[in-house]
Amino acid sequence: MYGATRSVLIDVAAQGTTFSQRGDALSAIKMLMSYEFVFILHVVKDIMAITDLLCRALQQKSQDILNAMHLVSTTKMLIQKLRSDGWESLLENVRSFCERYTILIPDMNAPYFDVLKSLVDKENKSKWSFNIQNICKLAEKFYPEDFLGDEKIHLQCELQHYGLDIPVHPDLKNLSIFGDLCHGLVTTGKADMYPLVDRLLKLVLTLPASTTTSERVFSAMKIVKTSLRNRMEDEFLRNYLIVYIEKEIAETISAEEIIDSFYLIKERRAHLK
Repeated sequence: MYGATRSVLIDVAAQGTTFSQRGDALSAIKMLMSYEFVFILHVVKDIMAITDLLCRALQQKSQDILNAMHLVSTTKMLIQKLRSDGWESLLENVRSFCERYTILIPDMNAPYFDVLKSLVDKENKSKWSFNIQNICKLAEKFYPEDFLGDEKIHLQCELQHYGLDIPVHPDLKNLSIFGDLCHGLVTTGKADMYPLVDRLLKLVLTLPASTTTSERVFSAMKIVKTSLRNRMEDEFLRNYLIVYIEKEIAETISAEEIIDSFYLIKERRAHLK
């Protein structure tokens, strides 16, 4: 968005139909290319990312007051964490952004530190042991198609609130099994507050079953597709493997049911019964 906006302003400044348009565009470019603008833009972006979950929760028609109060508490702690520990990462993000767009970086650390201090209120520093980055890497590595677009960013924001809320919740803080935790999130209404975290937990729960099935498929393939069957087509191989792997289910299906299903596909000249 920033790059596109800058390109449009540059075009207007160069090809504007009136002197006034070109002058306004030049002024906007000057402001857009200033370090002050970029710094404040990043501060506001970080704060809005923290408060977004609370804002969306308060806009819902059916309000869960207890969970809303928990979100207020976690939002307050995350803003304090930004104030206390977010200075270095914020400056690094601003520096990287300025280098990408060739924006001059002045040697003026103190004034910008005061800006950050004034944007958030002073609170007691909270403990932080919830590794959000590793969890986000887990989602990105194993479930890239389940978290698309902005959902990866929203997942990180949800995890920030989740890490402060759930460990102190009286009904959830002692749960260590994923299945119990998923059930607890639903019964307490937290699944609606943290839908992306709830989705990730459910996906993790299915991982062992998915892995086991894949291992069974590869083992069965070595038995089914031998050197004498190396010309077997993919569709036939797929159907063969399903029957081979799910033997317990296949044994419950009678020959008569198979014949009836075979006849339903299309009319046959030969009669099997």
